[in-house]
Amino acid sequence: MDRRAFGLSAVASLAVAGCSAPKQVSRFKGYDGPEVTSVVVNKGARKIYLLSGEDILREYEMDLGFAPLGPKEVEGDGKTPEGLYQINRRNPNSAYHLSIGISYPNAEDRAHARALGKRPGGEIFIHGEPNDAKARKRAARVSDWTAGCIAVSNEEIEEIYAMVKDGTVIALRE
Repeated sequence: MDRRAFGLSAVASLAVAGCSAPKQVSRFKGYDGPEVTSVVVNKGARKIYLLSGEDILREYEMDLGFAPLGPKEVEGDGKTPEGLYQINRRNPNSAYHLSIGISYPNAEDRAHARALGKRPGGEIFIHGEPNDAKARKRAARVSDWTAGCIAVSNEEIEEIYAMVKDGTVIALRE
């Protein structure tokens, strides 16, 4: 290849590289610190705590369901559950940036709802902000905007998603 052809090839390569999309920052973070052994949700204080044994590793502010007082009883009540559950799944394709699932409803929750002649509901997650722009604007204006989930910022759910493993106990308290 002669010098002229080499020079044109180099210029073309640089031009194509300049047209590429900006580098995306991954929402999947790594974590190599102490194991998160439990998650505590204090609904009254609007706080989530990630613990390793008795030590608080992280603390986050949160939003809850649109009717946050009291435990979740039935589908559509807008309440966030109370009690002991586990982190049991994760959704990287969530409508809310990222999300991790809570094992609600348990057998007791189902029996309680059945006694009321209702369904217990489900699909309770800790999640980030809505992906939909209109929903994100609404969430920014209103506190306790979810249907019963626990919402944090996108940066915070990325950290929680990395730190908290499936099977971790989560205690939700008033």
